[in-house]
Amino acid sequence: MRQATMRMWGVIWRGLLGALIALLLVPAIVPPFLDRIYYRGPASAHFNGQRFFNPEGEQGTGGAQNRTPWEMAWRTSMMKEPAPWPRHVPTRPGYPAAAGVACPVKPAHVTENWARCVDRVDPRRMFVTWIGHSTVLVQAGGINILTDPIYAERAGPWGLFGPKRVRNPGIALDDLPHIDLILVSHNHWDHMDLPTLKRLWARDRPLIVTGLGNDAILKSAGVPAIARDWGGTVNVRPGITVTIERAHHWSSRWWKDKDRALWSGFAVTLPGGNLYYAGDTGPGDGTWVTAAAKDGPYRLALIPIGAFQPHEPMSGNHIDPVEAVSAFQKLGAAYALGVHWGTFKLSSEGLYDPPNLLHATTDRRGIARGRFRAIEVGKNWEIPALR
Repeated sequence: MRQATMRMWGVIWRGLLGALIALLLVPAIVPPFLDRIYYRGPASAHFNGQRFFNPEGEQGTGGAQNRTPWEMAWRTSMMKEPAPWPRHVPTRPGYPAAAGVACPVKPAHVTENWARCVDRVDPRRMFVTWIGHSTVLVQAGGINILTDPIYAERAGPWGLFGPKRVRNPGIALDDLPHIDLILVSHNHWDHMDLPTLKRLWARDRPLIVTGLGNDAILKSAGVPAIARDWGGTVNVRPGITVTIERAHHWSSRWWKDKDRALWSGFAVTLPGGNLYYAGDTGPGDGTWVTAAAKDGPYRLALIPIGAFQPHEPMSGNHIDPVEAVSAFQKLGAAYALGVHWGTFKLSSEGLYDPPNLLHATTDRRGIARGRFRAIEVGKNWEIPALR
């Protein structure tokens, strides 16, 4: 009996050891089959003929772009203990997503609750609604613009892996107004959500603008898009143009396909003042900000403020709220909305650390808190006109 038990445990341990070895071999065996070539073109100051790169070098103490997922996970686990997040943050009642208010036929005055109807009023007015993470609805110039739309429950492959959403979208997808323009900054799972993009394309046929190579990924999902290099432009309609702006980041869907597609921000010219969306970006050497500032003046800037702790591995990928305020000042934008926080737990800071640090920084620098805000999902904000 004892020998049989020992043989059974021997089988179990050999099985566990085999499983562990197989797991360790996965990164070496599987990735070659997951590589994809999304773009072919001549070499440039940020493309070596095969992969894109940040022309100023991989700035930041973390150098995370050059590490494997295993090293990133290990280094992160050895640093600051992650702050706990709640499993769910309820959407506050009274916003359009909860109230479901219908648009009036002839609104005399558009208030927060009627912001979805901005396309029926003066196109020089501008409204912004934070839907969650980097997904933002901007209504101005008579069009509805959506940035990096993600409605998935998890930011990862097949909706089964990756961090789980803690905030429901501020506006349900079916409650969105007709979307005219979508900006897709890069191909990370928390920014390029193919099921959401497929639904929006099927419903509204929006113009989708992105950086080089990302159009190939979208095309494989049946979603057409227009791709441009940094500095390239796309005409939306008379008076409205999208310019692809530099960002300091990286790209990957399956890790082995790292940097096969370009990451970017966007400048959108609009009748009442331009819109800037930074996408996902680290601080780099800061020249991406000065380059984008040339396409202003900006009435509104959408700037990431989250996923910045621990600083050592994150600093090459994301800016923190202090750096976000510096970018806001260099851009010369009239107003800004903080995005990329409080929806998916991607790093170790607390849920409300990004807005708290943001507002502390604006207060310390003498910037009116109403100029650079972090608002709750579903809340509308009318952006004052440029003076």
